[in-house]
Amino acid sequence: MRPIRPGDRGPAVTEIRTILLSLELLPAAGTHADEFDLDTERAVRAFQQSRGLSVDGRVGAETWRALDAARWRLGARTLYHAVPEPLTGEDVRSLQERLLEMGYDVGRADSIYGIRTARAVAQFQREVGLTPDGSCGPHTMNALRRIGRKVVGGRPQWLRESDAIRQSGPALVGKTVVIDPGHGGTDPGMVVPDGSLRWTEADLVHDLASRLEGRLAASGVRVQLTRGPSPDRCLPDTDRALLANSLGADVFISLHLDGHANPDAEGVATYHYGTDNGVTSATGERLAGLVQREIVARTGLRDCRTHAKTWELLRLTRMPAVRVEVGYLTSPTDRAHLVDPRFRDRVVEAIVAAVQRMYYPIERDVPTGSLDVSELRAVVAAGTVID
Repeated sequence: MRPIRPGDRGPAVTEIRTILLSLELLPAAGTHADEFDLDTERAVRAFQQSRGLSVDGRVGAETWRALDAARWRLGARTLYHAVPEPLTGEDVRSLQERLLEMGYDVGRADSIYGIRTARAVAQFQREVGLTPDGSCGPHTMNALRRIGRKVVGGRPQWLRESDAIRQSGPALVGKTVVIDPGHGGTDPGMVVPDGSLRWTEADLVHDLASRLEGRLAASGVRVQLTRGPSPDRCLPDTDRALLANSLGADVFISLHLDGHANPDAEGVATYHYGTDNGVTSATGERLAGLVQREIVARTGLRDCRTHAKTWELLRLTRMPAVRVEVGYLTSPTDRAHLVDPRFRDRVVEAIVAAVQRMYYPIERDVPTGSLDVSELRAVVAAGTVID
């Protein structure tokens, strides 16, 4: 869909304003109900900020889906596992976060009432003496309101995810990594002219992804890219997440380049799944930190830190997932680095080192920038595995 932006009018704007009014983000008094005015833009930005979305003041497909989900408040309707179209909404996310706080395993708080959420609800119902039908109606809501947190003194989801990483072992051999070069097809991403040259984000990140594929494969990893160099169309983020889930990937890495109207904006930033109230993918957060520190240490790019986001690409994947913005294509300084193949090799080695370190036990971790990636390839070539 074309993003709805300031200056637009019509029924879609009226619907957006109605939802923003219900969320108390928009003053009731004001201009025409069908006008995307300055107040509406501010309200959209506030909504995007609170939901961990990209803050641009426009309503694109992802922001619209988040607004549509925000219509529902927990307790306003009965929730149940519907097939083939599951119920989605902010009420589902609130329920999932509540269950996670209580120690039940719903996986990721992805706002989708799937089988895992239904099983967690049924387990809760069984333990409080209700009929374990897996649906969340008035009786289940009353029980949730009466009962406090089940687990105190730690994050159960952190323990669950950390244990899964530990049990998989420290070796990369046999792991499955999905690499997602952003954009592609009809969407080139950032496009920056540079003298007689024209650099595009889609081309550069695909080159990065291909180099990363080679390094990981040489370390014994099964690697899948979400697209080729010249796809017919740009794959939606929801489809990219679905592909990673269908492959049973252990790690998901999305590669992008950033851009800004100010050419002085520069640096690398890494994103993981997380919400404004502290619910996060623990292993995704750790991987993001490792990727960020390794890239900064090995390339000298400005550290723009790690950030929690609820982007569909991160929310819908079931494995540790990160999105890396590897510098600003609009920055002359960053661009000079990014177009250098040797620099891209350093970025790739940093990401390989980060993925390996994620599987090391904490007591065996190594200082940032010290892991020699070539040793991982040598181990595979020698037919041995470090454990």
